Amino acid sequence: MLLKNIDKLHTTDLGVIRIKKNLKIECNDVVEYLKEKVLKKDAYIYKKGKNYYVEIDNIIITINSYNYSIITAHIK
Repeated sequence: MLLKNIDKLHTTDLGVIRIKKNLKIECNDVVEYLKEKVLKKDAYIYKKGKNYYVEIDNIIITINSYNYSIITAHIK
């Protein structure tokens, strides 16, 4: 279901700040950066409770399964 709704991915302004800090990245579009990660063939996607989790490239992305908001992302 997550992949079918990939275009609904979004985050808040605070989410952008938190994700950049956690992943130690500087990019113009954090959502697009994470969307590319989610779409990788070797991404491991699973649902636990109300969230989706995506494990890829030594990071874990947490996404709300109801509104597709990227809650956070951090290095494993």
